[in-house]
Amino acid sequence: MDFILKNIGLLATPIGTTAQKGGAQRDILLLPDAMVGFRDGKIAYAAPSDDSISADNVFDCGGRLVTPGLVDAHTHLVFGGWRQNELALKLDGVSYLDILKGGGGILSTVKHTRAADEDELFVKSKFFLSEMLSHGVTTCEAKSGYGLNTADELKQLRVIRSLDKSQAVDIVSTFMGAHAVPNEYIGNRTGYIDLLLGEMLPTVAREGLADFCDVFCETGVFTIEESRRILLEAKRLGFGLKIHADEINPIGGAELASEVGAVSAEHLIEASDGGIAALAEKNVAAVTLPTTSFYSDKPYANARKMVQSGVAVAVATDFNPGSSPGLNMQFAMNLACLKYKLSPSEVLTAVTLNGAAALGRADKCGSIEVGKQADLVVWNAPDLEYIFYRYGSNLVDTVIKGGVVVR
Repeated sequence: MDFILKNIGLLATPIGTTAQKGGAQRDILLLPDAMVGFRDGKIAYAAPSDDSISADNVFDCGGRLVTPGLVDAHTHLVFGGWRQNELALKLDGVSYLDILKGGGGILSTVKHTRAADEDELFVKSKFFLSEMLSHGVTTCEAKSGYGLNTADELKQLRVIRSLDKSQAVDIVSTFMGAHAVPNEYIGNRTGYIDLLLGEMLPTVAREGLADFCDVFCETGVFTIEESRRILLEAKRLGFGLKIHADEINPIGGAELASEVGAVSAEHLIEASDGGIAALAEKNVAAVTLPTTSFYSDKPYANARKMVQSGVAVAVATDFNPGSSPGLNMQFAMNLACLKYKLSPSEVLTAVTLNGAAALGRADKCGSIEVGKQADLVVWNAPDLEYIFYRYGSNLVDTVIKGGVVVR
């Protein structure tokens, strides 16, 4: 072995290379007095302690809890500016769609992102990733969608690619040119969609800048018909599909995700019973975002019903400058337990293996199993329940990425 973690008080991990749903989401491995060994950046041993196994490097966990590295499966990581000026509007009860109509929301961030160069965006986003890593995140997704023209969407995606190569957190890239209709195309929605289909998507595909394509399918943004057209073209070009679905109104985004074969549907605060059933039928992961509900003072997605209906539920931060300006996955975990009424074991699966599955990475990360990447978190906690019981403090002791201590 290259590296051994010994004296693990409790190892807690889901098991498998696919998303876990229904009762299986709760069925995790809880192994006391465990040991994990690494070789060439991958897990080579994960079982009860064995004093006969030696390694060049040994880390004593001191009886602490060890879990897989966290997977934040929905972020808008790269953006210019902030939107703290919208807080007063929110407190006065102004809706997001009304803020958007007034030139705020996404369109405000578009203005600042267009004005920023790649170096500025890179430095800002790398700082975010460092904070995410310190809170236990070893893999995350990052969406574009604040450029809304070809040059600036490509700029965001190039920054994401550079970030992936320059620091420890693995980043999965998602193209989201269909995040809003930019100001210059107000009154010409068809023209913007034609730009997406005829120029943006083919260029992103040709340059290999994104794994997925996402669409904000919502009242006042992109309709079901428009979203279907964009997603099907993205599918033809080889992108995996994601969809912002039924966040504000139940317009059928979850059903569309099922219809087009999306890997995940995301938000789902207002998903209908039929939409939840459709997700379960076609094995579409539900990426739920409790911190967005918290910050926006909205209802919480019915994650309990989703689990009971056989939907694989993931939990992520939705880190962005408007509706979720926080990137602490531990707080998202607290909320998932307290507001979604999910058990600690269900939430652990949601922020590890199911998050990885929503990014097409469940065969590589998301659980502590032989052959997977050696991405783990050592917690300042004696058991799994403790990290859900506590909130407001960073309970991470040590983060291991690819078999190397990185925090």
